[in-house]
Amino acid sequence: MADFLHEYVRKAYGSAIGKSRRDLVTPALILDLDVAKRNIQFMTERIRSMPAELRPHIKVQKCPELAKLQIGAGAIGVCTATVWEAVVMSRAGIEDVLIANEVCGPEKIGALAEAARHGRISVAVDNRENAGELSEAARAAGSEIGILIEVDVGMGRGGVRSGDEAVTLAQHLSSLSNLRFLGVQGYEGHCMLEPDRDVRIAKAKKAMDYVGEVIGQLAKAGFECKVVSAGGTGTYDITGADPRVTEIQAGSYVFMDNFHGNLVPGFLRSLTVLSTVIIQHGNTIVMDAGRKSVGIDFVQPTIVEYPQYQSRYFAEEHALFDVDEMCTLKRGDKVEFVPGYAPTTVNLYDAYHVVENDMVTDIWPIIPRGPGHAGFLSESQK
Repeated sequence: MADFLHEYVRKAYGSAIGKSRRDLVTPALILDLDVAKRNIQFMTERIRSMPAELRPHIKVQKCPELAKLQIGAGAIGVCTATVWEAVVMSRAGIEDVLIANEVCGPEKIGALAEAARHGRISVAVDNRENAGELSEAARAAGSEIGILIEVDVGMGRGGVRSGDEAVTLAQHLSSLSNLRFLGVQGYEGHCMLEPDRDVRIAKAKKAMDYVGEVIGQLAKAGFECKVVSAGGTGTYDITGADPRVTEIQAGSYVFMDNFHGNLVPGFLRSLTVLSTVIIQHGNTIVMDAGRKSVGIDFVQPTIVEYPQYQSRYFAEEHALFDVDEMCTLKRGDKVEFVPGYAPTTVNLYDAYHVVENDMVTDIWPIIPRGPGHAGFLSESQK
């Protein structure tokens, strides 16, 4: 499957291989592999000093090649946001996949149960009816699905709202076949948005203390939590140092966009979007990479060479910047943007232009994007 799609994108974009990163047709998504590998190694060394292990979230990168590099560096597996991402990662040879989300709907649950026949697949659950649906599908597929009870630690999204709810759900899970209770998930995503590190530490500690209370109640009821999954790039060094946490779901560290780059030190930007200056009027320059080409969530993208300039506006296909006499850019020049937010940048593209020593050496597909795509992969393997 991965070989099939690699061949597909190489046919579409392969003419770029051997070119300089600045000679690509724009907009183009560039992955500086040298920097990405450096980020992976830096995270590996940091995690090695902590009690938690690393299970990188691939909703950011959507790329088996990167996932394999992370696992090769010591990660225990990956986690995904969707069942389709999980299916693709499993088919690409990733042996241990956590869907860090609830999965509902017969098609999605059926795909999950089928994937669990071929590798270790686990999923977050916060609802007894959902647990029953998973059990029924796994029984029909002849598979076993790992279960993490999601605990709401402040997001106000998924998750049981109390230790009593967790115990009741665990008791129900024990009555169902083809499910294996593993532990809990307590994602403190609301802490990632906190720019003040001291406040972020306090918020993350409060969230994990609550997870600890739930773990204690589950233990008293006879349910051991072998897995406690939490954390992200913005709290990896806080939550990862908590002895109650067994694995960290950091993912954006591979790219370090402007949002995450302002939260934790030690990582470099490896993901950029190449753009061309297409309009110039006085001190206003306009590039051809708008919001349909680069993620602007949370923090604005910046120009690599001129990080001091703030955009006036990102339209659908245009980026407008007001500059001064220090800027030497003119119409036809190419620049690279650091995305404001990498997860909503990557999904806009079919492939990465993989760069080493500033030259394009490969094209990697961005593959797990939806049910039609997963079905296409299935057909391609027949």
